[in-house]
Amino acid sequence: MNKTFERILFFPVTKIIIGIAVCFSLFVGIQNLVLKPIFYGIFEDKSISDPIIHFFSVIVLLLSYYGLFRLYEKREIKELSLVHLPKEMFGGFAFGFLTISLSISILYVLDYYQFLGITTANYSFKLFGLLMVAALIEDLFFRGILIRECENWLGTNITLIIGMLFETDHLFNPNANLFSVVFILIWGFTMAMLFVYTKRIWLPFFFHLGWNFAQPFYGTNLTGLDDMGNIIQSKLSGPEIFTGGAVGIEGSIFTTVFLLLIGITLYVLAHKEGKIVKRKRTKALI
Repeated sequence: MNKTFERILFFPVTKIIIGIAVCFSLFVGIQNLVLKPIFYGIFEDKSISDPIIHFFSVIVLLLSYYGLFRLYEKREIKELSLVHLPKEMFGGFAFGFLTISLSISILYVLDYYQFLGITTANYSFKLFGLLMVAALIEDLFFRGILIRECENWLGTNITLIIGMLFETDHLFNPNANLFSVVFILIWGFTMAMLFVYTKRIWLPFFFHLGWNFAQPFYGTNLTGLDDMGNIIQSKLSGPEIFTGGAVGIEGSIFTTVFLLLIGITLYVLAHKEGKIVKRKRTKALI
């Protein structure tokens, strides 16, 4: 293989572009050309077919990622290692859920959160499946590909800044406001650290899933969306800086501070354990 072509092919930016493009293309193609025709043909009720499609879509994403980088980089795909999966799956989900729960508890004590009742009529497996696929796409592409490649190339510290900046696409979410900028940057930092500390995708993914599930669970908007269902019927009142307003509980100052503390704690631990990667000197591209 021509050395110049080889350098371009294995240049980090090239690998990021190819990784995202191939995995996303396979995901969209198989979902729309294979999964939907099959399961919509079997089940007329989309409340049954969509959760099944979402489940297989997750499998497609993971297999496409594994297959691509196994072939492309000819290495062990350690970021998808199953060795610590049970601990990182249950621990990550609980961690994300409990972080939101802590903010809700504070609002309840301050009398800004009112419990009205419980119902499962407004929530479905379809909605949970949608949250699962959305979280995996973001974490697989941003953490598994972008953060991993940039950390190996530029070191951890520069990569954290890149990870924070890439999360600013969330500013296009409904009801985003000025404070959303602060939250989004902190979200990018902490989610990157969840990956940096474990070097695996599972902890950030399941933290993300628990985080996203908790918000509609408690009856609040999810990143500005008010149509994600709910399990606990509730009423929020009080200063927007505390409740998050139309953004939802993740826009609360309490949630944002908790998220920042998680990120800082992980950074300190990673530094002590030698997991912060220093920038390497690299040769010119050509």
